[in-house]
Amino acid sequence: MPKIETTEQLFYGFLGRPYSDAELEDIFPVAKAELDGHDTAEKVIKIELNDTNRPDLWSAAGVARALNVYKSGKPVKYDFFSSATCEKDSGGRRVVIEKSAPSIRPYSVGFAASGHKVTEDDLLALIQSQEKICGNFGRKRRTIAMGIYRSDLIKYPVHYSGADPDKTAFQPLGMDEVLTLREINEKHPKGREYGYIVASSPVFPYLSDDAGDTLSYPPVINSARIGAVEIGDENLFLECSGPNLRDVLLSCSIMACDMADMGFTILPIKAEFPNGSEFGDSITVPYYFQEPVSCTVAEASKTLGLDFTDEEVKEALARMDVPAEVKDGVVTITVPPYRNDFLNTVDIVEDIMIGHGLEKFTPTGLEDFTIGRISPAEEFGRKCKDVLVGLGFQEMIYNYLGSSVEYIDKMHTDGSRCIHIANPMSENFEAVRPSILPSLLESEAVSGNAAYPHNIFEIGKVAFLEPSDNSGTVTRNNLGWLSSGIGMGYNSISSVVSTFMYFIRKEYTLEAVEDPRFISGRAAAVISGGKKVGIFGEIHPAVLESWGCSMPTVCCELDLDSLRG
Repeated sequence: MPKIETTEQLFYGFLGRPYSDAELEDIFPVAKAELDGHDTAEKVIKIELNDTNRPDLWSAAGVARALNVYKSGKPVKYDFFSSATCEKDSGGRRVVIEKSAPSIRPYSVGFAASGHKVTEDDLLALIQSQEKICGNFGRKRRTIAMGIYRSDLIKYPVHYSGADPDKTAFQPLGMDEVLTLREINEKHPKGREYGYIVASSPVFPYLSDDAGDTLSYPPVINSARIGAVEIGDENLFLECSGPNLRDVLLSCSIMACDMADMGFTILPIKAEFPNGSEFGDSITVPYYFQEPVSCTVAEASKTLGLDFTDEEVKEALARMDVPAEVKDGVVTITVPPYRNDFLNTVDIVEDIMIGHGLEKFTPTGLEDFTIGRISPAEEFGRKCKDVLVGLGFQEMIYNYLGSSVEYIDKMHTDGSRCIHIANPMSENFEAVRPSILPSLLESEAVSGNAAYPHNIFEIGKVAFLEPSDNSGTVTRNNLGWLSSGIGMGYNSISSVVSTFMYFIRKEYTLEAVEDPRFISGRAAAVISGGKKVGIFGEIHPAVLESWGCSMPTVCCELDLDSLRG
C-alpha cells in the first residue's frame, strides 16, 4: 500500500490546526488511511493509505482535503476546470502535440500555477506526489510521466514532439554534460531505470518551448535549467504525458487541486491534438471529463442494513466531497474532478457508508451458527497432495494473477480462454491464470543452479472463459506437477500418472492429443469417467526456450473437481 510522509507544519496547515495522534487515528479511516508513525523530534508524520484506487489521497493535501470535507460536510469547489460545455481562458498558453509525437506516448497536457512561493515543505510534497502518481498509478512511468518546470523560463507554446534520439541533446538534471537522448538512456541513472519504456520507438518523446529550449525527455528526466524547480520559485508549469488521455488528465486534476490547496492560482493551458482525441482536437486543462453515476437509495439501504432517507444519503455523500441529487429514489452523483474510481454502484454505497459514519452502524451478533469442517474438495486435495509428496515431489504455492506474457506468450497458446482484468494496477497482474503449468515453469526457470532432478507440484485454482456457463467463466481446482532433468520423457511422466491414478483409485485411459505446449506425439489426454480430466507430456523446446529452461521437462495437469466428481 502507498505510504507518504509529511511535515507537521504542512499537514497541520492544511487541516487548520494541530491534531493529536489519537485524533488522527480516529479520523484517518475516513480517508482510508492509518497513522504509520509520528516522529515528534523531526516533526514528521507518516501515513499509510489503504486504497490503491484513490491516487488523490496519496498526498498530504489529498488526505487533509478528505478530513476537512468530512468534518464540514461542504464539498470543495475548484473553479479552474474546463469541460465540454465550459472552456476556461488559457491566456494564450498552449501545449502543442506535434504530428511527430511518438505513437507509444501520444498525449501531453499541462497547466500553470502562480501566486505562491515554493517552500521547502512544498517542494518535498510536490516531489513526493509526483513520485507516487508516476510510480504507483503510472506503473513506474509506463503510463504516467510528470514534470514540474520553472514557468518564468518558458516561452509558450510548449511543443511535445518525437525527436531523433541520436541528434537531439540537452543537459539533463543532475549532470554537467550535454547528452543525446540515447546517451541519457545509457549514462544517466534515470535513463538506465526508465529509458527502456521508449527505447524501441524510432523517435523519443521530447518537450521543448517555442524558443527551442528543452524542458524534458519524458518519461526519463527534466532539463537542468527549466526543469530544476527551486525553493522560492513562484511560477510553475506542470506537464503529464502518457498513452492514455484519461489517466493523464486525472493526474493533472489531482496535482492542480493539491497545488490550489497549497495556495497556488491555477492557470489553464490549452492542449492541441493534431490527430484528434476522444474529447476533440483541443481541450483546456485542467479538464473535467467524469460522467454522473447513479444508484438507488433502496440499494444503499439494503447493502448497508439501514433505512436511509434521501437527505441522509445526500449528507453522507457531501461529507465525502461528492455532490449528489436524489430524485424518485435514485441517487445521482457528480464525481469530484480528482477522482475516477466510481466503477460500480457499490462504490457509491461505500462512500455513503463512510460519510454516514462507521460508528453509527450497530454491531450485531451471528444469527446462524455452523460447525466448521473440511469440504469434500479439500479432503480430496489433501489426499492427492499426500500421494505426490510420497512420490518425491515438493509442494509449491503461487499467485492466481499474472501477466499475459507468462500465461499466453511464453506458453505459445492463443490465449482465447484467458480471463483478463479490465483495470489492472500492474501488467504483472493483468490476467487470471488458466493453467498451473506456467507457474511451475516459472519456478523451473529460476532453478537452473539447483541439483537435478527437479520435482515440484501445486494444487490450486485456475479459471478460464466458458461461454456455456451463466457467468461466462469457470473456476476449477487443479493439480499440476513438473519434473525436469536429464532423461525426463514421456515414459517417466506416464509412470507417475499411472501411480497417482492407482493410489486415488481412479480408472483411466489415454488419448493422443495435439497441444502447442507439448511436443507433437509426446503428449496425451487423461480420460476418466468418460470425460477428459487432464493432460500430460513432454514440454515443447520452444516453450522451454521462452522460459529459459535448459533441461528436458515433463508436466501433467489434472482437473481434481472432475476426478473427484
